[in-house]
Amino acid sequence: MAEIPTYVLNDGTTLPAIGFGTYPLRGEEGTAAIVSALEAGYRLLDTAVNYDNEVEVGEAVRRSGLPRDEVLVASKIPGRHHAYDDAITSVRESLDRLGLERTDLHLIHWPNPGEGKYVEAWRALVQLQKDGLVRSIGVSNFTEEHLARIIDDTGVTPAVNQVELHPRFPQAHLREVHERLGVRTEAWSPMGKRRAPLEEPAVTSASEAHGVSPGQVILRWHVQLGSLPIPKSADRRRQAQNLDVFGFELTDVEMAAISGLAEDDGRLFGGDPDTHEEM
Repeated sequence: MAEIPTYVLNDGTTLPAIGFGTYPLRGEEGTAAIVSALEAGYRLLDTAVNYDNEVEVGEAVRRSGLPRDEVLVASKIPGRHHAYDDAITSVRESLDRLGLERTDLHLIHWPNPGEGKYVEAWRALVQLQKDGLVRSIGVSNFTEEHLARIIDDTGVTPAVNQVELHPRFPQAHLREVHERLGVRTEAWSPMGKRRAPLEEPAVTSASEAHGVSPGQVILRWHVQLGSLPIPKSADRRRQAQNLDVFGFELTDVEMAAISGLAEDDGRLFGGDPDTHEEM
């Protein structure tokens, strides 16, 4: 198994360059799939209160037999828990479901600006990090404006912003903002789900040139952008394949062609962080 490179975050901790998305893996089958991912070599598991599978993720960590310090577990605070005290309780309840003493990364799932309480949730995460219940803190689906507001309020910059990012929606401007602020970009739906450009010439030509699958090409594109993708698969063979993207390198021309698949609004479901409410 190839060694997975790591990123050093702005708080001095590290994350592997690829993680494993666990939505919507639930029940015994879900636990088995997550164990399989750990056996394949994944060391970052991404869950959330709203995925309703924190119990399965915690069970998979224990069942894997891996030392706790080797497996990084990330979860997320839902919109209904944004008030300060609710956010503190939310993280503690996540820990109870996971059966862990701390999470390694905790994010605010969506900003829900219509509610306007995401700054409170961020203050709570800052405190929870000080208390040692959370190792690293970050956000998800935050825009440049949302980031500026929480940084101005607390002086603390998120270690990570997990956003929708794939070839049809490469988020060039937001990635530049992250680079300037020192925030690591993490990508949900890194392939683009049902709209994955697996048959686009930009992807298939690179696939043929490097002798890898179209999916591996897309994940390698993420790696070379500095985006940390979190692909999900319950298939053992596909899990291993998705992790095997460090033995080849896309050319500048190939990278540009894949980025060129961008659409004006290539979002999968219209999840605009300025308007989307996720309670």
